[in-house]
Amino acid sequence: MSPAGCSHVNGYKVDNWKQNLRVIYQCFVWSGTAETRRRKAKSCICHMCGAHLNRLHSCLYCVFFGCFTKKHIHEHAKNKRHNLAIDLLYGGIYCFVCQDYIYDKDMEQIAKEEQRKAWKLQGTAFYSVREFSARCVLVPQFYTRLSVISVPSHLCFFMSTGIGEKYTTWEPTKRELELLRHNPKRRKITTNCTIGLRGLINLGNTCFMNCIVQALTHTPLLRDFFLSDRHKCEMQSNSCLVCEMSQLFQEFYSGHRSPHIPFRLLHLVWTHARHLAGYEQQDAHEFLIAALDVLHRHCKGDTTRDDNGKKANNPNHCNCIIDQIFTGGLQSDVTCQVCHGVSTTIDPFWDISLDLPGSSTPFWPLSPGGDGSTVNGESHLSGSTTLTDCLRRFTRPEHLGSSAKIKCGGCHSYQESTKQLTMKKLPIVACFHLKRFEHSAKLRRKITTYVSFPLELDMTPFMASSKESRMNGQYQQTVDVLNNDNKYSLFAVVNHQGTLESGHYTSFIRQHKDQWFKCDDAIITKASIKDVLDSEGYLLFYHKQFLEYE
Repeated sequence: MSPAGCSHVNGYKVDNWKQNLRVIYQCFVWSGTAETRRRKAKSCICHMCGAHLNRLHSCLYCVFFGCFTKKHIHEHAKNKRHNLAIDLLYGGIYCFVCQDYIYDKDMEQIAKEEQRKAWKLQGTAFYSVREFSARCVLVPQFYTRLSVISVPSHLCFFMSTGIGEKYTTWEPTKRELELLRHNPKRRKITTNCTIGLRGLINLGNTCFMNCIVQALTHTPLLRDFFLSDRHKCEMQSNSCLVCEMSQLFQEFYSGHRSPHIPFRLLHLVWTHARHLAGYEQQDAHEFLIAALDVLHRHCKGDTTRDDNGKKANNPNHCNCIIDQIFTGGLQSDVTCQVCHGVSTTIDPFWDISLDLPGSSTPFWPLSPGGDGSTVNGESHLSGSTTLTDCLRRFTRPEHLGSSAKIKCGGCHSYQESTKQLTMKKLPIVACFHLKRFEHSAKLRRKITTYVSFPLELDMTPFMASSKESRMNGQYQQTVDVLNNDNKYSLFAVVNHQGTLESGHYTSFIRQHKDQWFKCDDAIITKASIKDVLDSEGYLLFYHKQFLEYE
């Protein structure tokens, strides 16, 4: 059984609540007729400032419209103790007690029914999906009139999945043909520059899931795998997370621009990762690892060997798409301090967790100095910490001490030793987890230390091969050979705002080279590179610049 939803909805479900909710959807959200559209345009203004925009919400208990951005609807909810409001653009229900958008099965059913009715009433008054897409391709000016965030409400009908799209024939107008003749090169400009950018409705403290979904759906090789229908399901499709992810990719890259409601994904995560079930705020990093684990288990049957029948070349000996992309090999060398014998093990990893200054774990400043120099594309200002610093600390030799003696195979006795971690095999996508949440018996807190991270990262200094070359005096030659193979580019950043007890996750996504967008649940906005690099950073996703042929 799935955990109960928002408990505050039950207080609304009295008397004629269904009829009242239908009226709101009919008149102010899904406007199907010319009359309802005129009524919405005339009456849907903030009762406090008179604005039409600013994410207008309607109170579900009384006739009140208020701005969400300027928090006028929040003031009304607090003063009147009216806990629920509806987003008049997308139809989502917001709970002011939970401080998040919520999902309720009964309310969702009413919303879908009224949306379908509005579509039927609307008939062919507006462009069909195919016509709309064709106009976008032929006349980019038409496309650019639609904001990335604010899709007009009358277009939301045909841009939602499963609402009976009508594919009518269409011919370009004389004006459009004239534009094409004067701008022949514009046909080469892709109108799909925002294909794949789609908001996700928050289903009740599910921003931790939404930000990871955004990162995964913008992982190039994962996108190519799912959009080419490579998954061969051996499970029941209604319980397979890989099948749901495949459907999610189709939703993201379908060209629809209204926010997607990932309720089936949330249900499957709750089913297969019970520790994440419930409407409490969860950790985005924990969700990432749980999601990769379930995906790995569900697609493991796709193929476990390469085309030649050999075991896959990764530490898991698995050739599923998750391991191909995310699995790397971490080498651990334990050196005896007496005979200097080395014991080596290689373990698979999906991410690298890095300690930060300010944590209870001792952190040694490893920057080259406060002279403003640059290493690995990172600026080293006085007192600043970089991602390279964290990686240096992660891969430095560590003396285990007398309390952690191990039995040496050469000495045949327990001896003190040193341990050093290096990268034996790099994954295609490297995820770095900055350990901002500290949990111990005496301390629970969030570490807000700023860590600068580069757009391009060279992992060569942290490779096991580089360590061996340094020992043999051949480091420079190895760097020259491996430098390109070990270079990465940043393509996603997950951030956490707030405290350990209360916070919110957002993400930055690279859509094209130097084009970044901020994903805040249902809201997608353009972002600058400076916005990305100035962010606090919690999870950093890097993609290899050059893929190895195996």
